[in-house]
Amino acid sequence: MRALKIRLVIAILLIAVAVLACLLFEPPGIPVLNYHQINNRDVNPLTLTTEEFAAEMDFLKNAGYTTITADELADALENGAPLPEKPVLITFDDGYIDNYENAYPILKERGMKAMIFLISDYVGQYPNYLTWEQARTMQKDGISFGSHTLSHAVLTQCTPAEVKKQLAESRRAIEWRLGQPVRFLAYPCGFTTGVIEEQVRDAGYRAAFTVDLGYILPGDDLYRLHRVPAFGANTHMLLRFQARLRCPRIAASLENFQRALMDAGYPKLAEWVPSF
Repeated sequence: MRALKIRLVIAILLIAVAVLACLLFEPPGIPVLNYHQINNRDVNPLTLTTEEFAAEMDFLKNAGYTTITADELADALENGAPLPEKPVLITFDDGYIDNYENAYPILKERGMKAMIFLISDYVGQYPNYLTWEQARTMQKDGISFGSHTLSHAVLTQCTPAEVKKQLAESRRAIEWRLGQPVRFLAYPCGFTTGVIEEQVRDAGYRAAFTVDLGYILPGDDLYRLHRVPAFGANTHMLLRFQARLRCPRIAASLENFQRALMDAGYPKLAEWVPSF
């Protein structure tokens, strides 16, 4: 019992230090939220319930955030174009059908924009993924589309020729089906290298996103943009979402410290590190 109390006190102190550091040192920036599945069926770290997603969108609206497009974000970073006072870019990876069935009505009702990164070979081919017709419907209501490659290939494990194919052919397929230019990419699993980023640039993409936790700041590399993953747990989602949104660098530091302790063989110590 005494050990449990000590552990609880240490956890509370660490959380207090993290919050204080967030308030004092977290720089202003632009959050890019990263979602995957939105449904009430799957219970896994990549899935939010419809109610959880609606609550997060309501929080953004009530807190004064305005959704922007990826092009507006790139214009601001490249040219200093003005943005709303509290901009946020909402993104989804993979292109699951529940993005249309569940997330899209919530976004449409609130007048919010978003971008979905499609695995182009999966669209209309597998029952759990969007169809092109559904994508065209969403496109009329502020939902734009980017590439998540042809087949969700981890680009760091591909030959240069395969990387080129994954980038070029997915972009070509989405543009052909949707009739709109595809300028943005999300790296499968977030993995990239400088060489891959050069290929992304050469393939005609304007910018590309990782899953590294953090705000986007002026001067950031357009081909290694951070996001705020809105997944990774199955409980306290709204509280966790708010904490990550407000303090992404602190959240990332805590996660990295926890992972380092695990890798060093100290799982018990890692359990003491608060995360959100």
